[in-house]
Amino acid sequence: MQRTAKTVQQVLEGKTHRLLSISPDATVFDALVLMAHHDIGSLVVLDAERLAGIFSERDYARKITLLGKSSRDTLVREIMTNKVLCVRPDQTMDQCMALMTEKRVRHIPVLDHKKVIGVISIGDVVKEVISEQQHVIEQLEHYIHS
Repeated sequence: MQRTAKTVQQVLEGKTHRLLSISPDATVFDALVLMAHHDIGSLVVLDAERLAGIFSERDYARKITLLGKSSRDTLVREIMTNKVLCVRPDQTMDQCMALMTEKRVRHIPVLDHKKVIGVISIGDVVKEVISEQQHVIEQLEHYIHS
């Protein structure tokens, strides 16, 4: 029995936490506090519900720490990644994995009619790969024992 690849929408429906975002006018320090509190590695940057960028631990490490800037004095808009790769809810997790691998990103916002409805992380992708492998193993074991 062949399973079809899960869509981004199906994975988002299974996630327990809500979308976390920050304003481009917030300080980097505020973004870090929010990320630490929720144990996440990135935040979607929304400007009046419009996707303005994404802020990640990578942005902080490369654009604050290495350049000697202060997270309390720097705004998110100054260091966020503003060219953001996005996916649609109808795309498959395989497509997400290919995009994340090719572009070397760990978080991809999901847009539905230009509105951000969630984020797919590399952790979500790995979880789905493991789930699919487990399904294949179970099917093979069933075949062997029958």
